[in-house]
Amino acid sequence: MSVTNIPGMHSMFNSLHSVPPDPILGIISAHAADPNPMKIDLGIGVYRDEKGDTPILECVKKAEQILDSTQTTKMYLGPPGVVGFNSAMSSLIFGEGSSVLSEDRVRTIQTPGGTGALRVGADLINTASPGATIWVSDPTWANHNAIFPASGLHMKAYPYFGRERSDLRFDEMMSVLAQRGPDDVVLFHASCHNPCGVSPDPAQWRAITDIAAERGFLPMVDMAYQGFERGIEEDALPVRLFAEKCPEVLVASSCSKNFAVYRERVGAISIVCGSSQKASDVVTVINSLTRKNYSMPPAHGTGIVDIILHSDELTALWRSEVDSMRNRINGLRKLLSEKISAAGIDKDFTFLQRQSGMFSFLGLSVDQVRRLREEFSIYTVDSARVNVASFNDSNIDYFISSLKAVL
Repeated sequence: MSVTNIPGMHSMFNSLHSVPPDPILGIISAHAADPNPMKIDLGIGVYRDEKGDTPILECVKKAEQILDSTQTTKMYLGPPGVVGFNSAMSSLIFGEGSSVLSEDRVRTIQTPGGTGALRVGADLINTASPGATIWVSDPTWANHNAIFPASGLHMKAYPYFGRERSDLRFDEMMSVLAQRGPDDVVLFHASCHNPCGVSPDPAQWRAITDIAAERGFLPMVDMAYQGFERGIEEDALPVRLFAEKCPEVLVASSCSKNFAVYRERVGAISIVCGSSQKASDVVTVINSLTRKNYSMPPAHGTGIVDIILHSDELTALWRSEVDSMRNRINGLRKLLSEKISAAGIDKDFTFLQRQSGMFSFLGLSVDQVRRLREEFSIYTVDSARVNVASFNDSNIDYFISSLKAVL
């Protein structure tokens, strides 16, 4: 007799039922099982080179060799993590000469990836203001919708992406932001907005940061693609403007994309406070929150980034490799737009060249997306968000002919 059939036996988990898989994970599985040699996975958010691989950067290989040859222990790290990584990330994000660094108002704590940083930041907000409201862009990264409510925060959306013209609804966004106040948190994507690829320009960022300072809401910035939009320094502009104008700022950063260390889970939560003492106070709260969550952080990936950012030679190599990834993506955007136009497709896809980063919405219906999947083995989520970095010389023409067939 199975123990589940014993009369009167109570089961803690009987009330639980299977949860549908994350759409991206479902696409990965379906693509892997598809025998079609022409299949294309446009869903997963990783950088790919011309061969379709996600390579290890040369700077990472060299730093990893140094780390392996110099490590003497696998002892626990303290709750804040690798100290050199934290200080290097503070400088990378806020700028070497920033006033918030010279005034000692910034604290950076490593986390397990950018997702871990978002969760720690959300827990910190809920500790400071239980049940606070966080405003996110419409649309936003899908996992935001799970992370923030899981921490007890309420979520609301502000206008952001105009689907008809694939552009920024700037005036509508500013109108909603003008109504926010000190009890609100507003989440922004620093660059390469996921999922739509549309970002404010520098003048618009200045207007956004001005209104944050005027209205007094807490800016929280998700910084997952530094270097993939305009450049490493350029993509830090919104964070640095917020830090310059606002007394408090939260930044959740990730090294997954720009160091291509996805599986190492390298991220950080940075907080700007009104004074050095308050920043030190808040760090004790963060350490308490992480102790109750993952207790101690991992060391390998952050050790690699620490070595890179403290070596002039490896930093220069890293910056060059980030430039190459960004230039490849931008080149693919231009090529894709031009080839679609040359194929005689009436729908205007020139917006691809105006956007940045790995992601864009193609503006297809659910039926068209499913036809691409079922008839042509081209996999993307139902929203038609595609990873532009998944295209290469061997699949782009097949994709365009398939696209033309479903439009």
